[in-house]
Amino acid sequence: MKKRVVVTGGGVISALGSDWQTILAKLKAGKNCVRRMDEWDKYQRMNTRLAAPVDFEFPEYPRKKIRSMGRVALLALAATENALSVASFADSPELSQGRCGVAYGSSMGSIDSLLGFYSMLISNKVKDMNATTYIKSMPQTCAANIEVFYGLTGRLITTNTACTSGSMSLGYSYETIQNGIQDLMIAGGADELSAADAAIFDTLFAASVKNDTPGLTPTAYDAKRDGLVIGEGAGTMILEEYEHAINRGARIYAELVGFGTNTDGTHITNPNRATMGGAMTLALKDAGLCPEDIGYVNTHGTGTTAGDIAETWATFDVFRRPIPVSTLKNYIGHTLGACGSIEAWVSINMMNEGWFIPNINVTEIDPQCAPLDYIVGEGRELETDYIMSNNFAFGGINTSLIFKKAAAVSKP
Repeated sequence: MKKRVVVTGGGVISALGSDWQTILAKLKAGKNCVRRMDEWDKYQRMNTRLAAPVDFEFPEYPRKKIRSMGRVALLALAATENALSVASFADSPELSQGRCGVAYGSSMGSIDSLLGFYSMLISNKVKDMNATTYIKSMPQTCAANIEVFYGLTGRLITTNTACTSGSMSLGYSYETIQNGIQDLMIAGGADELSAADAAIFDTLFAASVKNDTPGLTPTAYDAKRDGLVIGEGAGTMILEEYEHAINRGARIYAELVGFGTNTDGTHITNPNRATMGGAMTLALKDAGLCPEDIGYVNTHGTGTTAGDIAETWATFDVFRRPIPVSTLKNYIGHTLGACGSIEAWVSINMMNEGWFIPNINVTEIDPQCAPLDYIVGEGRELETDYIMSNNFAFGGINTSLIFKKAAAVSKP
């Protein structure tokens, strides 16, 4: 019999803030965190100048413990510290006893550290490389650095699957605990801000160029949207075996009851409506729920035309009704490897709060999008026991997570 998995902590480092009350206040203010990046004016032939950077002062960590960390790993560490504190696991000896693992991912390692490699290849000199250059840049830098920082001796899973890194970490952690392999998992995703990331989408004509009106973009689902905006941040959640959490008197924020993931098998960047919907169906089947049981869907909602249209129709194919939906990316941009874990933690808190964010800056729903209930205005007061959070990534990677409200989690 598979074990139950609950969420006992979460932490976020984002442009909205790093604690739920601060984040909630900013969400209710209905303004985004996007700004014009004047420092990007030096990049020729790049059109976008927009991003949602994190304004966060890192704690004074011991130098020896963070010398192998670039900004992306530091963001992951700060979010994890917050999550462990919320879960009452800070400084717990249990972390290093083999029953706690880590699943963490990002789009890539710290981009700035790659400059040392590029410098060597161009100048034929290794002067810009040192003992930690690779450690900071390696894809598994977040998971490995978290493991070493906390002395974890359990399972390590690295999910470097671009925009599904955070959600995939949650899903694989859920399955690891379900099957009795670990009692606890530190799960999440992170990505640091880089002009190179913006340039990737700029070359695909998928980045917003409303450079003079940063407060009005991105606008997922709006007829006049012009693309996504890059953000940065990290999100960590503490997943725990249900009886383990009960025995230590932990507060339960939600129960993770369903996970679905699949791949498109068609194109490396173009979204596939059928398989996107298939991931949602897999999550519902895993949870033993019907589409009618879900009261809200937190959408991937990047603000690209192809992505918005495919995702909304995939959602409608599954639910066959105008289910309430909204996206956090209109507030903090696309945080890439971090988005799945940030959005899941925010969604859990919204469910427990009974209030869900509106799609800000949306004035006219694109008629090509499916007939869903796009929350607008001041948000929506809504009581539901189940929510879904979806993410989709380059490579045709689809994920869907279903969470049960804390108040509805049955006791033994």
